[in-house]
Amino acid sequence: MDLQNLAYALTQVIHNFGAVTVVGGAATALWLAPRQPVLGRSLAWLVMLAWAAQIVSGVGLGAISFYYYGRFPDISGIATAALAIKITSAVIGFFLAVLYILRAARWPDAICRRIWQALTGLGVVALTAAAFLRWFS
Repeated sequence: MDLQNLAYALTQVIHNFGAVTVVGGAATALWLAPRQPVLGRSLAWLVMLAWAAQIVSGVGLGAISFYYYGRFPDISGIATAALAIKITSAVIGFFLAVLYILRAARWPDAICRRIWQALTGLGVVALTAAAFLRWFS
């Protein structure tokens, strides 16, 4: 068995499930959280953990390349921009979810909805950037 490919595949599985969860969790909250605040908080935890999984697994993919090749993947141009967009989205998404967890109980519904819209948008942007990163690297 090729351990390098196994490491990539298992890390990519985590990355893919994280991507599904950041988009799906936030989109679900747009419909359900206004009527169920406890659910909104649970979804915020789920989305925050999914963003964390995105960050850790993304770093892991780079680390696997560095371990096996002694360097990070050679990307440039569009792929580099896509990676920067993914990283920025993940960091902002993580902190917005944390902010929601800490403060949403005191916020009006309109602000909570805006946060969920932003989290959904960040997930969609990151997922779109992932396609560009994949095909332009």
